[in-house]
Amino acid sequence: MTDSTANETLQKTPLFHLHQQQQARFTPFGSWQMPVQFAGIVEEHQRVRQSVGMFDISHMGKFLLEGDRVLEEIGALVPSDLSRLRPGQAKYTVFLNPEGGILDDLIVYVQGDRQVFLIVNAATTEQDGAWLDGHLPQSIRRTDQSRSHALIALQGPEAVAQLQSLVSIDLNQVKLYRHTTTTIDTLPVWIARTGYTGEDGFELLLKNRDGQALWERFLSLGITPCGLGARDTLRLEAAMALYGQDIDATTSPLEAGLDWLIHWPKPDFIGRSALLAQKDAGLERQLVGLEMEGKAIARHGYEIVDPQQPEQQIGQITSGSFAPTLGRAIALGYVPPTLSQPGQPLGIKIRSRIYPAHVVARPFYRRSSRP
Repeated sequence: MTDSTANETLQKTPLFHLHQQQQARFTPFGSWQMPVQFAGIVEEHQRVRQSVGMFDISHMGKFLLEGDRVLEEIGALVPSDLSRLRPGQAKYTVFLNPEGGILDDLIVYVQGDRQVFLIVNAATTEQDGAWLDGHLPQSIRRTDQSRSHALIALQGPEAVAQLQSLVSIDLNQVKLYRHTTTTIDTLPVWIARTGYTGEDGFELLLKNRDGQALWERFLSLGITPCGLGARDTLRLEAAMALYGQDIDATTSPLEAGLDWLIHWPKPDFIGRSALLAQKDAGLERQLVGLEMEGKAIARHGYEIVDPQQPEQQIGQITSGSFAPTLGRAIALGYVPPTLSQPGQPLGIKIRSRIYPAHVVARPFYRRSSRP
């Protein structure tokens, strides 16, 4: 199969033709043809950190669940406590397998007494839908809005001001992990104060045609379009896990530092017994933040070694890049707990050479104020 033929088989978001008009560079991402950059990764990254940028994240999975006791039913499938969530509130959590491995990470948005909305990862949308259908009672109706709705992320310290100029509601009342509905230029839009960059901002859900109009509206305001490249460096600086690299079905929330998602008083949830056993036995590996001591960049899949025994692999890099905000190379990777404390020197094997690094506290970057 030629590259052009392969590209034709990739799925495209409803905003794809608008990205072409902006002369975006594209890359295959799972089964999608996605913009990796527009003006350039570093420029887009800095624009989000310093002012505002926007991302097309329409490839994400979007499920509407409806029915009696829907929050209770979905709450039984995750380790987190969802019982206190009220309409307009949201929570980040994970789906687990019986072994305690992470099937996916997602956000649960409570829309009403009988409605819950889920945003899941693009690569796991189909399997998540099948998993939900196999675990929820038939009384719960699942509507897949993944292809019918566009999703745009507006992120950065100026995101509130930019969006406030377009809506009549007071966005200061929409706190972090809250959501609501409103209109922009008569377009119905669902707004959530969530994101994946470490900055303040919103994610906006609209029907496909309306999403195209909103993207063009944002462009007319001079808001910078950003691609997957900047999205990845931004989330890495904020130490946000990427499913399929930093977390997957072979890693548990305990190993990934996501133990704060687990509400242990819950009497039963999928994977609970396995997590309890792992907790009692002690972890064999732990996700840590790493900082390179030179100019070398640790990439996904590189070996981590103990400088005292460089011939022996002790872990592996899951994500790594140059961090534009920090001006240095950073990474995430799994190592034995005995080598996980900040300041611990480690080595990264890049081809046949060992480059020095050390463990640092996460996140690498934290914004100065929170909404």
